[in-house]
Amino acid sequence: MKKVRVRFAPSPTGPLHLGGVRTALYDYLFAKNQGGDFVLRIEDTDTARYVEGAEDYIMEALEWCGIIPDESPKHGGKFAPYRQSERREIYDKYIAEILTTEHAYLAFDTPEELDEVRKEFEQRGDVFAYNYITREKLKNSLTLSKEEVQNLLEQKVPYAIRFRMPIDRTLNLEDIIRGKFSVNTNTLDDKVLVKNDGMPTYHFANVVDDHEMEISHVIRGEEWLPSLGLHYLLYEAMGWEKPQFAHLSLILKPEGKGKLSKRDGDKFGFPVFPLSFKDPETGNISKGFREEGYLPEAFMNMVALLGWTPAEDREILNLDEMAAEFDLQKVHKAGARFSKEKAEWFNHEYLKTKGDSEILTLLKNTVDIDLKKMSDAQLLKIIALMKERATFIKDIYTESKFFFEAPTTYNEKAVKKAWNESTANSLNDFCDYLANASFAEGTLKQELHDFAETKGIGMGKLMMTLRLSLVGELKGPEIPDILEILGKEESIARIKNALNNIH
Repeated sequence: MKKVRVRFAPSPTGPLHLGGVRTALYDYLFAKNQGGDFVLRIEDTDTARYVEGAEDYIMEALEWCGIIPDESPKHGGKFAPYRQSERREIYDKYIAEILTTEHAYLAFDTPEELDEVRKEFEQRGDVFAYNYITREKLKNSLTLSKEEVQNLLEQKVPYAIRFRMPIDRTLNLEDIIRGKFSVNTNTLDDKVLVKNDGMPTYHFANVVDDHEMEISHVIRGEEWLPSLGLHYLLYEAMGWEKPQFAHLSLILKPEGKGKLSKRDGDKFGFPVFPLSFKDPETGNISKGFREEGYLPEAFMNMVALLGWTPAEDREILNLDEMAAEFDLQKVHKAGARFSKEKAEWFNHEYLKTKGDSEILTLLKNTVDIDLKKMSDAQLLKIIALMKERATFIKDIYTESKFFFEAPTTYNEKAVKKAWNESTANSLNDFCDYLANASFAEGTLKQELHDFAETKGIGMGKLMMTLRLSLVGELKGPEIPDILEILGKEESIARIKNALNNIH
């Protein structure tokens, strides 16, 4: 049985979209499930759209996601090189080979000449296609004599190489996800295989590379489904064994109609790229899931379920668990709607499972957060109290900012609810009581009960006034926990500050 080998082959024309991440993940999971190899190949033949830094971005993004290739430009491998721009000699060999067959021809039409023909078709209300009908009237090696072709070659007139689509042939195609279907070749045009600069297009380079690298399964987005007929014919023309194909459905907008785009992310306030990306030309920065505070494990779990449902409808799985049961035949045919709320839910679930010490390390590495006022012991107590309430690491800080900064103002509604004429006396007495309290871990709850009982004050009323004094509003964890983390001196100072400022 042929070894399973899959490849993820992005173009370095910008940041990696969420859909690209999912394609890479499904490639990776399928390879691991089948004991195969996952290859990263950079398809950089489109020099006009090449973006500086995009290749490094792709590699860093996959690494952050935990999708580590077995072979890549960085990791090497026996089928190197893994950048198409470095494989020119390989393509030239196969270009020469296909030109000896009846399946390809030279097209000398200039862009201007083709534009003229296109305009003529438009004036008649038709759409121009370079196909089995029009190729017989255009400037190519099928219509020109051998002498005319030779003359043009000697004059170094630029030409493209096109695939000669057979006439009126029914292609029986098969897709692992979508099943069997047929295409008539008369509906397909004669695609360019090699541009007039000598560089192969995606169609030819892709097929050559997949053959050379012994790729067994091609998993890619459904936008490539219309090209499947051409790719079948290219394998046939070269006399090569075809891989199996699987075309993934689109990731849809949150409202469910149309492909998810960066514009949707900007509109609804979520990223569509794994990492933030700075456009080298405009300087514009696109948001990334990493920088927004998503944990890589949560992000990958969310991505995996955009189009695939594990057994028993399980939702929380790590990469190893996903790989153990991943099956391409169980990938959904219909598009998967992206949900910001579900993405946040995954992050919350993963954050809850992390150890407090690990969260502390992550918190210290979060930008724009100053933790210097607190010791590690205090921070660990804050984390233990707040992580169940947090969606992101930064929420632990923002939702507990009152620990780091004493209140300078007090919520007006809370003051009306919690403060009255007797409050000052009670709190002054409590400060005296607190000064003599042991503050030993776990004792404050009982000491609060003892104080309330001695003074004949309701516990609910006491807790409200203390919360307002310590936090500035009626929110936060249990009062004994707040007192213990703040410590005796800071707690008394905050209560006295409230007494001096609330009237």
